[in-house]
This record gives sequence, C-alpha cells and structure tokens, in this order.
Amino acid sequence: MKFPFKSIKTKYVFLLIRIMIGTVFLSEGIQKFLYPDQLGVGRFIKIGLPIPELFGYLVPVFEIVCGLLILIGLYTRFAAIPLIIIMTVAIISTKIPILLNDGFWKVAHDSRTDWAMFIGSIIIMFADKGKLSVEKYLLKKSASHK
Repeated sequence: MKFPFKSIKTKYVFLLIRIMIGTVFLSEGIQKFLYPDQLGVGRFIKIGLPIPELFGYLVPVFEIVCGLLILIGLYTRFAAIPLIIIMTVAIISTKIPILLNDGFWKVAHDSRTDWAMFIGSIIIMFADKGKLSVEKYLLKKSASHK
C-alpha cells in the first residue's frame, strides 16, 4: 500500500512538535494564572506539593516563557529542561496515585497529555532546533556578518 502523499521533511516534523509543545505549555501556563484555584496554587495545595504558593507562580512562568521559546525556536534545548522537570513532577504527583487507586487503564487515559508533553519535550531537548527557527535564522545572520 502506497502512502497517498510524500513524507513530511524533518524540518517540518520538528516545527510541528515545537508548535504542539510550545502552544500547550503556553496555554497551560496562562490558564494557571487565569484560574489559580483550579489549575494553579489551589491545585498545587490539593495535590500536596511543598510550598504551593511559590510553585503556583513559578511553574506557570516557566511554562509561558519556555513554551514561547520552544514555539519560536530559540534556546529550545535549554527551554525543554524545566518543562521535562514540570512534567516529571506532574506525572509523579498526580498520575502515580491514580495508578495505585484506579489501575493501569485509568492512568493510561488520564495521563495521555502528560506523556505527550513529556516525550515531546525530550525530543526537543535532544533534537536540533530545526531549520525553521528563530535561532537558526539568527545564527545564519550572524555568520553572514563575519
């Protein structure tokens, strides 16, 4: 069976992954400020994170800043690191209890976005920033001025 269209070039694959990761983290970070009781400080208190008042503001700032950096393709490898840490804590603090209480299939369903964001961030950390990025453009521009 032949695939109906040509395969997507690698540069577009990384761009699509960056768009997915960047927009989701940007959106989630903004929502933690818009709805702090449900998604920010209040949620961090509910799940038992230490110093939830600090993390309730620190986490969304990292999500917004790092999400934007990944979205535009600037310092993507560095921006992915805090997001990997955030997703690791999210999985440990919210999904492990579901696994223990409700079983594998419930956690598999409830953690699909967490896993996608975690794995996507790891791909970004190890992958090239991509030809379609601000960083690649700036590097090309600075090389032409030398």
